[in-house]
Amino acid sequence: MNCKQFNTIPLEEVLLSLGHLPTKQNEKEAWYLSPFANESQASFKINKSLNKWYLFSEGIGGNNTDFMKKYLNTSVNGVLFWAENQNFSSFQNQNIPDQKFENSIKNYKILDVNEIQHPALLEYLRERKVGNQTQFLNEIHYRMKDKKYFGIGFKNDSSGYEIRNKYSKICLGKKDVSTIKNGSESLRVFEGFFDFLSFKSVENFLEKEPADYLILNSVSMISNIKKSLDSYENIELYFDNDEAGNRAVEIIRSENKNAEDCRILYSDFKDLNDWMIHKNPSPERQVKQRRG
Repeated sequence: MNCKQFNTIPLEEVLLSLGHLPTKQNEKEAWYLSPFANESQASFKINKSLNKWYLFSEGIGGNNTDFMKKYLNTSVNGVLFWAENQNFSSFQNQNIPDQKFENSIKNYKILDVNEIQHPALLEYLRERKVGNQTQFLNEIHYRMKDKKYFGIGFKNDSSGYEIRNKYSKICLGKKDVSTIKNGSESLRVFEGFFDFLSFKSVENFLEKEPADYLILNSVSMISNIKKSLDSYENIELYFDNDEAGNRAVEIIRSENKNAEDCRILYSDFKDLNDWMIHKNPSPERQVKQRRG
């Protein structure tokens, strides 16, 4: 990775990897508490279209490389060494150059939307232990930069699609949350759709009644859901066991006393799907073991 490539990664994703979440945001900008100091009012602003930051409290700003040089107190080489060891979703993705996390590049076209049938996608779902949850998914064929791709699609509330396969993790269309409503007074909140699918696979065995579900599709969307939480009597949170997940739980619970951190179920694993893959190959057997 070089500086030009690193600077194309959305700064929101860089901040998220460091455990920083916005206090407020819209389509054009996002505001954060300073990553460099303790403060009570957000003074760190991201311009999303330019992918540049400005820190009003110090009167400085720049690109991703500038930010990480200051954050790590290191050289450009130190920044690039750090970046090479991160798992930025917007830097993988089928060797599509400069692919943005929220797919601000518009030169794509969805060619076909079907039930999941391709053997490679079905096998990938089986590997992730959610092969029985295809009713929530589509098989999406699309063209981008004159090349054709296909993947598992999970639709969001803005009619965009989260696209996943073994090699790709992108969003086609506008980035947004996904809500599934059943008229319940309880809401379960998930970071990604594989965690939601994992929960649905064991919901009966955990003796949980169906509820309403909200899938963030990126923990950075958390500032967009505050109003959605107000109408629920009970809120269950199923976030990742990392700094961003900790911060997300902290933000929601500080404003919703009826929100419960449910990560104890998979406390020794990265996330709910990781628990499903490594700890729970047979949901029925695993739950019986836990009750025994």
